[in-house]
Amino acid sequence: MTEQKTWSQRFEGALHPAIARFNASISFDIQLIEYDLTGSMAHAKMLGKTGIISLDEADKLIKGLEQIRQEHRQGLFKPGIDAEDVHFAVERRLTELVGDVGKKLHTARSRNDQVGTDTRLYLRDQIQQIRQQIRDFQSVLLELADRHVETLIPGYTHLQRAQPISLAHHLMAYFEMAQRDWDRLGEIYQRVDICPLGAGALAGTTFPIDRHFSAQELGFSRPYNNSLDAVSDRDFAIEFLCASSLILVHLSRLSEEVILWASQEFSFITLTDSCATGSSIMPQKKNPDVPELVRGKTGRVFGHLQGMLVLMKGLPLAYNKDLQEDKESLFDAVKTVKSCLEAMTILMSEGIQFREQRLAEAVAEDFSNATDVADYLAAKGVPFREAYNLVGKVVKTSLSAGKLLKDLTLEEWKALHPAFETDIYAAIAPKQVVSARNSYGGTGFEQVRQALTEAKIRFKQG
Repeated sequence: MTEQKTWSQRFEGALHPAIARFNASISFDIQLIEYDLTGSMAHAKMLGKTGIISLDEADKLIKGLEQIRQEHRQGLFKPGIDAEDVHFAVERRLTELVGDVGKKLHTARSRNDQVGTDTRLYLRDQIQQIRQQIRDFQSVLLELADRHVETLIPGYTHLQRAQPISLAHHLMAYFEMAQRDWDRLGEIYQRVDICPLGAGALAGTTFPIDRHFSAQELGFSRPYNNSLDAVSDRDFAIEFLCASSLILVHLSRLSEEVILWASQEFSFITLTDSCATGSSIMPQKKNPDVPELVRGKTGRVFGHLQGMLVLMKGLPLAYNKDLQEDKESLFDAVKTVKSCLEAMTILMSEGIQFREQRLAEAVAEDFSNATDVADYLAAKGVPFREAYNLVGKVVKTSLSAGKLLKDLTLEEWKALHPAFETDIYAAIAPKQVVSARNSYGGTGFEQVRQALTEAKIRFKQG
């Protein structure tokens, strides 16, 4: 059975049922209903203020819209595929509630500026929620770092042991990444916070509307300057997906490290029962499902960013139906980012336990203190490049003898260079190696404590 749509009498025939289903967005844009109602209330108030409709009519519209809000929250408003989209569903129900005055709501407004307004209202809320989640994640990192300033962990480059570092220093690197994510979303918020309402289909309207009033009612900083840009701009959505992708890049990098640390080969951490699962056939295993899922979901958000860029790259001004495709990717990216931030915050808070004894052993069983031997000689006047080459020979000699640098006798050290004295042993002890790196931003304990203090101040300032 076909249905004659009410959006135009231009057409003589009805829309084919399959095309109606293909065209409809109600299945996903119903998520915008709260924002659509809020935007419509502001629009109705503006119509009344400017005299385009009477104040009594505006009041009836606002009361009807509020009733729809309550029906939705009570689970009573459930529009079907015949509604096409959330905007028509609301308008149709409003007319049922208040009569013909409901048909006046769409005066001086197009679906184009309406959906743009709804999407921006939605994204403003989501950005604020995600920023708070980032703060929660950072708070956990700060707490962990506080406890592990003098816990040592091997530092890596090329996934090869490089130099020992403070575990707190390692964790604070992720705090700084998260801080950039928080800042970046704040910057993007400013470009989401522009109101397209009143731009019409593309060219504005002949009615004496007050776009600044509508923007102010909805808490926007200002209206769009250009009506064409207002209805066709999706830069803000692309920027949000870029920021979301970077958030997940950072969470995925941490996930990869947690997965490695939990492996038997590393054994730097133990996974707690609350954040790990077992194997269906291997009873001895604990699987790092949380970081693996975060790592996997990262690609999903990357795909949404790529899809949005491809969606936009060839669109002429102004609105095109292609833009209906922006919502599912945006909604899913929001859901994915929020779930990953929540899961990683829980994982870092209660899902892992650092094996401090194993970490202490790890930093003492390699040649990651070799650079400090070169620094030791340089401090005694040996040119650094000469010292560097000499230490390469020291490592080679030690490997041949099956010894670590700490196991060489003083005689063996002096045979390599007369500048070596008994203080070489203290200089290459893991804690001293870390403590000595006291340059600004370095892993020295003094610097890490200072970095923590500064980070806490920034964190509180917001």
